[in-house]
Amino acid sequence: MHSFELEAEVRETSGKSESRRLRRAGKLPAIVYGGGKQELPIILDALTVSKLLDKEEFHAAMIDIKVKGARGKNTAMLKSVQYDPIKDVPTHLDFFRVAASDIVHAEVALHLINFEKCPGAVKGGNIETIRHHLDVTCRADSIPGHIDVDCSNLEIGHSIHIQDIKLPEGVHVQELEAEGINFTIVSCSAPRVEVETAAETVETEVENGKPEAAEEAGE
Repeated sequence: MHSFELEAEVRETSGKSESRRLRRAGKLPAIVYGGGKQELPIILDALTVSKLLDKEEFHAAMIDIKVKGARGKNTAMLKSVQYDPIKDVPTHLDFFRVAASDIVHAEVALHLINFEKCPGAVKGGNIETIRHHLDVTCRADSIPGHIDVDCSNLEIGHSIHIQDIKLPEGVHVQELEAEGINFTIVSCSAPRVEVETAAETVETEVENGKPEAAEEAGE
């Protein structure tokens, strides 16, 4: 379980013009809501947030938001991020308050390990990742930073399914447990072999100076 801290200030005003002013000053507007408390508009440092958004664990972790000038504790999870469609930079963040014992939904990254030396890869097979993340439910203080998928024994023509993965204690996958779907995580297919067609064979013979033989055969 990963946890993060963010320092913030109370945002006194709102609106598009104010948001633009904040972004020009290297700040980022955000809001904290939920937990039976009032919404809390805040201001964050844009550079700090951009670096945290590059960490996959930040997207499924408990975040202690220390708000200068506000009373009470604000422990939350990142709910959503809005991006500028042209510059592709964050423009607004939403955080949802959680308690450690709350059961939450989270998207957790899957990490493939030992896939380079699995039997299928050694024989030239193609490793194809079907799922990069898992939607899980668990306590807010037990969200795994990622889940490893061991490919050590993966052969050509075989796959690894969700039932083959050992999940951390207390972590559940809705698709498997409620819907009974044993979906595929990663598979290994046979290496591609290019087959020379008849048309390609004739073309090759012509290029090699053998068209006369074909004409004589026709006569």
